[in-house]
Amino acid sequence: MSTHTHQPSTTLRDVIGLDDQPPRLSESALIMIDFQNTYRTGVMALDGAETALAAGARLLERARAAGTPVVHILNDGGENTPYDIRAHIGAISDEVAPVEGEAVVVKQFPNSFHATDLEKTLSDLGIAPGSGKDLVLAGFMTHMCVNYTAQGAFNLGYRPTVIAEATATRALAAPDGTVLPAAALQTAALTTITDLFGTVVPTVDALPA
Repeated sequence: MSTHTHQPSTTLRDVIGLDDQPPRLSESALIMIDFQNTYRTGVMALDGAETALAAGARLLERARAAGTPVVHILNDGGENTPYDIRAHIGAISDEVAPVEGEAVVVKQFPNSFHATDLEKTLSDLGIAPGSGKDLVLAGFMTHMCVNYTAQGAFNLGYRPTVIAEATATRALAAPDGTVLPAAALQTAALTTITDLFGTVVPTVDALPA
């Protein structure tokens, strides 16, 4: 007869001795992932999108005040899709729109590093693996582009940190046909990140300046 202690397993980060100390925002680059109107309305609307967007705006304001380099990511799904970056539906939301001097990287895959110039953009900003500069990630969707960008960053040798309240996702059908609520998928995605790929800070205010 098996017993369940309900105790968490040791993370892979602990097994291989990785540091879980969150970075200082002023010593990082901020990656704003897919904060597009796509996720605020229609078929791709996310649970908690407006709350996450407001948190993203506060995070962006803090980064700008600290002189932190900011890179905006846009997912281009093509014309007449919810990800049409040539239309309002696919544009970056006004609340977090880029200002002059902030880089914009267009992608077509969940991992923002895949087949893009994000790595070169960061290098040009003086941010590279081993440079002492970390990456702070926020955006949409938690289980998809945020998760896979964190993984991509980790695979390249960066230290990514995700700001949980500045992310959101949506309910999906599980393989057994049941509905996996957005909150459960959100927690699972963030937990996957903390097992290996990076650290997760719960709120914008919890990130050291």
